[in-house]
Amino acid sequence: MEFEKERKHMVEYQLRARGIKDDRVLKAMESVQRHLFIDEDIWDRAYDDCALPIGEGQTISQPYMVAVMTELLELKGEETVLEIGTGSGYQGALLSLLASDIFSVERIKVLALRAAVTFKKLNIKNIHLVVGDGTLALSKEAVYDGIIVTAAAPRIPDTYINQLKVNGRLVIPVGNRFSQVLYQVKKTPSGFITNTSTPCVFVPLIGKYGWEKSET
Repeated sequence: MEFEKERKHMVEYQLRARGIKDDRVLKAMESVQRHLFIDEDIWDRAYDDCALPIGEGQTISQPYMVAVMTELLELKGEETVLEIGTGSGYQGALLSLLASDIFSVERIKVLALRAAVTFKKLNIKNIHLVVGDGTLALSKEAVYDGIIVTAAAPRIPDTYINQLKVNGRLVIPVGNRFSQVLYQVKKTPSGFITNTSTPCVFVPLIGKYGWEKSET
């Protein structure tokens, strides 16, 4: 298989060696072909320990950060997950192996269409793509076991909190335009438990409850 050795090296030295423990996450990241989610002219960098450009001013996140965020969702396999920011589709492809159904929202239509083509090529059928303002989440009646936001928010939007199931987890980078901290929010029967994970830098979450374009 193409780049199989590189994926194994990525998992062992970028992920496992740096504290990623969830075997399901590690196996998914060894399985999903990251190079298929970027332009062919940078395939030689596909498994490097860094973010890479995907066009439209967006990036595919560093593998370690993808693993950290995915692990914080604490998925067992039967969950319904909302992903905010489809981007290249790489994060969604990983989630498709770890949960039952993925609803993914992308504001940039060209990226959503490109991701849809890749999902079809890889025969991924449990990802439901939506083009729109991800800060609005989806239908107010829908609730999710996990919500993952792959763009930086100035604050945690209530729309995400309101759409978490009891015992659900929200993973989101929060901070200013240039530096954020990764948050995990767990919804309990009596309220919320908020934990911080690691400093990070993401592209801004644009939308009604994120950053306005003029602020970026």
